[in-house]
Amino acid sequence: MTDRQGFRVGPPRDEVDIASCSRRNFVKASPAVAAALVSASPEVSARARQSPTVDGGRVNAILANLRRFGGGSDGGTTRLAYSDDDLAGRNYAAGVMEQAGLEVSIDLAGNLIGRRAGTDPAALPIVTGSHIDTVPAGGSYDGHVGSAAAIEVALTLHDHDIALRHPLEVIIFPNEEGGKTGSRALVGRVLPFELDIITASGYTIGDGTARIGGDPARIAEARREPGSVAGFFEMHIEQGAFLEADGIQIGVVEGIVGIRRWNITVRGMQNHAGTTPMPQRRDALVAAADLIRDVSEVANTTPGRQVATVGRIEAVPGAPNVVPGEVRATLEIRDLEMSKIASVFAEIERRARAIEEARGVTIALVHFYESLAAPTDPRFRDIVEAAASDLGYTNVRMPSGAGHDAQSMAELGPIGMIFVPSRAGISHSPDEYTAPDDITRGANVLLHSVLRLDAAD
Repeated sequence: MTDRQGFRVGPPRDEVDIASCSRRNFVKASPAVAAALVSASPEVSARARQSPTVDGGRVNAILANLRRFGGGSDGGTTRLAYSDDDLAGRNYAAGVMEQAGLEVSIDLAGNLIGRRAGTDPAALPIVTGSHIDTVPAGGSYDGHVGSAAAIEVALTLHDHDIALRHPLEVIIFPNEEGGKTGSRALVGRVLPFELDIITASGYTIGDGTARIGGDPARIAEARREPGSVAGFFEMHIEQGAFLEADGIQIGVVEGIVGIRRWNITVRGMQNHAGTTPMPQRRDALVAAADLIRDVSEVANTTPGRQVATVGRIEAVPGAPNVVPGEVRATLEIRDLEMSKIASVFAEIERRARAIEEARGVTIALVHFYESLAAPTDPRFRDIVEAAASDLGYTNVRMPSGAGHDAQSMAELGPIGMIFVPSRAGISHSPDEYTAPDDITRGANVLLHSVLRLDAAD
């Protein structure tokens, strides 16, 4: 019996047999896309035929089993970081890692790590993985697909008794949806105040880290040195509709956008809504509306591919008969270049100062989050592209408008990313969906990319 998205429901029989078994415009804005499109031969190359392929049924069974932890009847999943379902999902993943012959551990940041030794003691590890936590009322593919595929790569190597020269590490990163805590800890970017942030599960990042086996008091010790990995590959759903719309099977990611976020506080004068004449008002909400309009206008009129979003707003005191005295909101700006984020913000800040003067309010913009833009390594793009082409999969080079753990890992070594199609481009929703065949293809590209990197250096 299966649900409407093809997942098995009922007793988790596959778990027992697991070891045997629109972003469109954002993409089109890249001038390299048209030239980079590859229509691969329908015939799998001789080189690819000589290498193993993943067990498609098994990788999709891993994904289905993960849905047992927080999966809903609507096809979506709510598995919030540090929640009971998150702990259960991580325990399940750890069990499958052990079946793949990996040595499993949890580091001080709560990263779930499976390690397989290489034949060369001096070789740096090849790392792959993703996350399994979700947003509230989220989908069942974002992050989960890449995690299942990384584990499947280890299972396939184990099944075929393939020894890599490099060690292999499979990492399930915690709290990706709440700020990429696990991967950012590996590069020393988790600041002390972040441990007190309350996550969607109700646990602070500090308490949650302890709950999953880390040590928040020593989280800084989870940091690894730049240059300590041979490379990192992450497979992910596209979270856009470009691949599906153009019938392309694999996206070769060129780069991941940088992200900066600010808390906005607009302060005016709280007053009676019935007795305060319009010319005398210092309405914080009206001023905030002006700023929100300007954010959209700046992002739309500045040349480039940047995006800017006001994603949350709260008026204080929030009563229908009171002129709001304070408004709290958030601002997020994304672009492939951090310098472009800075210039867009500078113009938004300039306009905020003009609104202050015109409306008699004060506007504070306090920076609280940064995730650096990360171009993928040119050699890794070539590796992913060649792996896809050898397997007979059509592929295209494209940017990523969403953030990923890979951009943190780019501070440790070269990175590559593999995208598989998302139905209708829907993500962070129960309607998020990627077909089983697409998941299998992506896992095969991940496997062959690891093998190519291992053989290359």
